[in-house]
Amino acid sequence: MLNFEKKGEGKETLVLLHGFMENISIWKDLEKNLSKDFTLFKVDLPGHGKSETIAEVHTMELMADEVKKVLDREKIKDFHLLGHSMGGYVSLAYAEKFPQDLKTLTLFFSTFLADDEEKKEQRRKSYRIIKDAFTHYAKAGIPNLFNPNERDILEGKIETALEIALSTNNLGALACVKGMVERPERKDILEKLDSKILVIAGKHDNAVKTEAMIKNLPDRTNIKSYILDCGHNGHWEKPSICAEIINSELLHHLPKKFIL
Repeated sequence: MLNFEKKGEGKETLVLLHGFMENISIWKDLEKNLSKDFTLFKVDLPGHGKSETIAEVHTMELMADEVKKVLDREKIKDFHLLGHSMGGYVSLAYAEKFPQDLKTLTLFFSTFLADDEEKKEQRRKSYRIIKDAFTHYAKAGIPNLFNPNERDILEGKIETALEIALSTNNLGALACVKGMVERPERKDILEKLDSKILVIAGKHDNAVKTEAMIKNLPDRTNIKSYILDCGHNGHWEKPSICAEIINSELLHHLPKKFIL
């Protein structure tokens, strides 16, 4: 069973799924700014944090099923689901399999687009490095996920992200990379999901092709998107702004003044 942490006593449940080489501790800065109307349910995905590696390949569908098991056991229904990066891929798989559970779906610096062939090949080439030189892999990759124009300001956050990444089991990370290579495009989920869909993206995101993703969003009234002046990690780079968007869009508490 996946490790999780429940916090707060709000009337609305917000389930948070972290990204690749992350765990439930990444939400610390965001939590401080989220409304008390939320009960937060944070989950360690398979092979991350305190959750065990459960297969050679962690497909997004497999991880969605594991999240479902935890939520069912805790009797959590009718909730808001937010996923960062890989957590967004898992959230889309969850929405495909269990749409009746969702009040809203938030892609948080994530995408419904599949990897292109170049990205898939990059992931395949990383298999051996993750297995044999994981420290090098993490140190080389983590800084690139932050806004390159604010590296000096974000130095402490980058160190935190690297520390969390290095605490990840390398075989768990490998299983997830193999799963990400296999994931399909899921634009069709956004086209047919009745729940509200929120997309929060970064202008300087090196992991997600933000422009292409926003351009390809279905033209539906239930989809709202924001592009922030940051990289891939809004929960560390712009936590107060991200939280204000989440609070206002998911709880319908529109602030008097809202400035991106």
